Amino acid sequence: MEKFVFIFGPQAVGKMTVGQELAKATGLKLFHNHMTIDLLEPLFGFSPEMWRLTHLFRQEIFNSFSKSDNYGMIFTKVWYFDQKQDWVDIESICQTVSSHGADIYFVELEANVEVRLKRNKTALRLEHKPTKRNIEQSEMHLLSTIKNSRLNSNIGEIKKENYLRIDNTYLNADDVAQIIKREFQL
Repeated sequence: MEKFVFIFGPQAVGKMTVGQELAKATGLKLFHNHMTIDLLEPLFGFSPEMWRLTHLFRQEIFNSFSKSDNYGMIFTKVWYFDQKQDWVDIESICQTVSSHGADIYFVELEANVEVRLKRNKTALRLEHKPTKRNIEQSEMHLLSTIKNSRLNSNIGEIKKENYLRIDNTYLNADDVAQIIKREFQL
C-alpha cells in the first residue's frame, strides 16, 4: 500500500460519502468505520466485546492491507479528541500503515449541526449503515455528543505533515473528494 487517507469528523458530516467519491476518483479502496461495526453489532450489541472485536478486526485489516499491492486505502472514523484512547488507537493505525511504507493523509471534515441532522437521514447513509436506521436513536446520539464530546480538533491541534481541514457544510461529496485529490496529488 502506498497511500492511506484517514477521513475523520463528527457523525453524519459526510465521511463515508466523501470516501466513496474519493475512491471513485483515485482507485483507493474505502474502508468506512461501519463496515466492522455493522458486522458485529447484530451479534454483540453496542457492548465492550463488540468494540474489542471491532478494534481487533480493524488492526488485522490494516496490517494485511498494508502488505498488499493495492494502491491504498481510505479509512473513515469519528475521532473523539477528548478521549486519550482514541489518540492511542489512531497512532497505532498510523504506525501499522507507515511501517509498511504508506504515506498518510489526514482529512478533517466539519459541518454545522443542521446539515448533519439532514445528512443523518439520507438514503445512502441508511443503506450502508444499518445501525443508523433507527433515526431517533441516531439523532439523540449525534446531539448528545455535541454536548459531551469533542469531535473536531482545535485549531493547530493536529500537527501532521499531510493535514487538510474542510468545512463541507455547503459542498457536495464529489467537490470535497476533488479538493482532497488535488491537495494530496492522489
